[in-house]
Amino acid sequence: MAGHGPATDWGDDKASDYKERLGIYLFIVYCVVYAAFVVPNTFTPKLMGMIVFSGLNLAVVYGMGLIILAIIMGIISNNMCTKAEDQMNK
Repeated sequence: MAGHGPATDWGDDKASDYKERLGIYLFIVYCVVYAAFVVPNTFTPKLMGMIVFSGLNLAVVYGMGLIILAIIMGIISNNMCTKAEDQMNK
């Protein structure tokens, strides 16, 4: 039984260097923001128990902020990579 080849020919992605750099930059930004969450949790955990918004403590608000930030960064990355692919792979 013979297999079939690829459904489409993807060819070379001329935007791959740009997409790689963008991914690394966004990863570094997220790591810095995440480290700013981990350090206070490690050294001053009582700070994270402080109520900051609508009865929620800082840990919950910051944690939800990290999740929302990751989603926003994913959308930004997708849009920027798609734009770069459209421009460079013509």
